[in-house]
Amino acid sequence: MDSSSLKAWPFQEAAKLVARYKDAPPEKGYVLFETGYGPSGLPHIGTFGEVARTSMVRHAFTKMSDIPTKLFCISDDMDGMRKVPDNVPQPEMLAGYMDMPLTKVPDPFGTHESYGHHMNARLRAFLDRFGFEYEFKSATDLYTSGAFDAALLAALKRFDAIMKIMLPTLGEERQKTYSPFLPISPKSGKVLYVPMKKVDAEAGTITFDDEEGEEITLPVTGGHCKLQWKPDFGMRWAALGVDFEMYGKDHLVNGKLYSAICKTLGGTPPEQFNYELFLDEKGEKISKSKGNGISIEQWLTYAPTESLALYMFQQPQRAKRLYFDVIPKAVDEYLTFLEKYHSQGEPERMENPVWHIHNGNPPKPEVNISFGLLLNLASVCNPEDKSVLWGFISRYAPQATPENSPMLDQLAGYAVRYYHDFVKPTKAYRAPDEKERAALTELQTLLENWTGPVDGETIQTAIYDIGMRHQFDPLRAWFGCMYEVLLGQSQGPRMGSFTALYGIQETAALIARALAGRAEAA
Repeated sequence: MDSSSLKAWPFQEAAKLVARYKDAPPEKGYVLFETGYGPSGLPHIGTFGEVARTSMVRHAFTKMSDIPTKLFCISDDMDGMRKVPDNVPQPEMLAGYMDMPLTKVPDPFGTHESYGHHMNARLRAFLDRFGFEYEFKSATDLYTSGAFDAALLAALKRFDAIMKIMLPTLGEERQKTYSPFLPISPKSGKVLYVPMKKVDAEAGTITFDDEEGEEITLPVTGGHCKLQWKPDFGMRWAALGVDFEMYGKDHLVNGKLYSAICKTLGGTPPEQFNYELFLDEKGEKISKSKGNGISIEQWLTYAPTESLALYMFQQPQRAKRLYFDVIPKAVDEYLTFLEKYHSQGEPERMENPVWHIHNGNPPKPEVNISFGLLLNLASVCNPEDKSVLWGFISRYAPQATPENSPMLDQLAGYAVRYYHDFVKPTKAYRAPDEKERAALTELQTLLENWTGPVDGETIQTAIYDIGMRHQFDPLRAWFGCMYEVLLGQSQGPRMGSFTALYGIQETAALIARALAGRAEAA
């Protein structure tokens, strides 16, 4: 089929790469996707999002073109350490290594030859955990191996042009001392932020005063210096022939600088995609230093990786809240998309988020029980572990077991954790008013004498009819009553589906306890 007509954003981005090489494939023999990582801190949810989204575009491209692809994950581990991280052991041992390249700073964890090497290992373990296909690249290795030498010499020849690009973006004082080249001090090993006294493009050297005031001349090649981060971005694009890179909205203005520098060095800027940043529960920008968001470990405590991948897939260019209360909806949306996928035709499947999440091979759906239902089941039976939930699941779906329904088994465990940490502390039951009491009494009697089929839609219709007879207007007030009186929550499930899962007689008993003022004694 013709993938170019697909509307899913990874295909839209991939189409730009197809157009880029419509006449001939790249000389390097592959289309290069790139993501960057700052190893001053641990990989985080943003790292996951950037690699996951880039991988989605890469996979879409493979369905539209036969040109081979690569994904480089590059660690900026030659950057100087600007501050001692808060979350490392033995922080005092790092205090004497300020401005040293991260691959020259001792490892406070005691597992690797440097802090940078340790963080790089953490990055690779992080990416491997999620099954990403990538090639890891160390900036230190790229600089010291000579991989960047040609581009650095080109930057030296185009020094004035790069300065012309950069200086207007700087304040007056910074302009006086700025240099795109950062020499590595041969004495202290530190990354030096010093102005250049002489630039010799023919010799391939720079001359500057070191931290002690001594005039030093160094080659720009072989790892004797690195570039400031903005010129480094553009140089890397030119040196490696990067074809696609995405970055956060906070880089949007700088993207023009990166592109201009890449062109100045004779390269072609990559196709670029910018994504919106996440917001915390108050709608404020998430900050690593504030810790006002949610970590990937926290998300994965309460939900599967697939739900996080879906959250990253959906509307990447729209600011979204990233907090604990978005997790249940993300899980159920994933399950809904997975269920739909297997009844869709080929074009619709490739527009379905699960196609992108699972690289075109989503798993078969399991028992149709939503995460929201499991949460509400937990809310009623107050379980300490998922085996309690399985007692109800096994009666509702006898064919399901933890062994043949591993996703459902995981969700049951997640539901118990989420319930105890977020639902239980906020539960607040209320007594029904006279109208609600009459309707609940009728529902209790109906369920106690139920002879119809035990399926969610039939029960839902019966519950709906009771609300109509008792003239709830709007009808959602009837369901809101059940949530608040029976579950102690402001929101809840489709009561028909919940009743089918929890049990008809069990739900009748739940109503009886609530009417007697003992709703919490489930």
